[in-house]
Amino acid sequence: MAEPGPVDVGQAPRRPIDVAVGVLIDAGGRFLLTSRPEGKVYAGHWEFPGGKLEAGESVEQALRRELHEELGITIGAAHPWQVEIVDYPHALVRLHFCKVFEWSGAFEMREGQRMAWQELPVQVRPVLPGTLPVLRWFAAERHHAGATHVD
Repeated sequence: MAEPGPVDVGQAPRRPIDVAVGVLIDAGGRFLLTSRPEGKVYAGHWEFPGGKLEAGESVEQALRRELHEELGITIGAAHPWQVEIVDYPHALVRLHFCKVFEWSGAFEMREGQRMAWQELPVQVRPVLPGTLPVLRWFAAERHHAGATHVD
């Protein structure tokens, strides 16, 4: 029987923060990345847009709200795709990735962020660590061999 390992009594286990993430895909198969605004953790890093679920919100409700608040668009159906837990130094997050193929309205970068339509390999950098799994999933779906992003 194995001996139990050391217990860190000074730190309570972290609960994941649920985040809705929109993977917007245009008619040509390109996907939208946005930069994290100044003043936020990982400012300037590129990611798929979205945000935290508020109390009582579903993933789709949160995604609709966040993409309207951040980008000024109204999305059509959100198609649940993948869920990934990412352990950042500042937070443990459970990312609920949803594919979105339809939206209306003009894109407005309401938080001063930038946007870029991308294909594999992604040319914008640096890419947020939580974005990398999505690029690998795209590579598998699209039978893309080689790098998923530039370093």
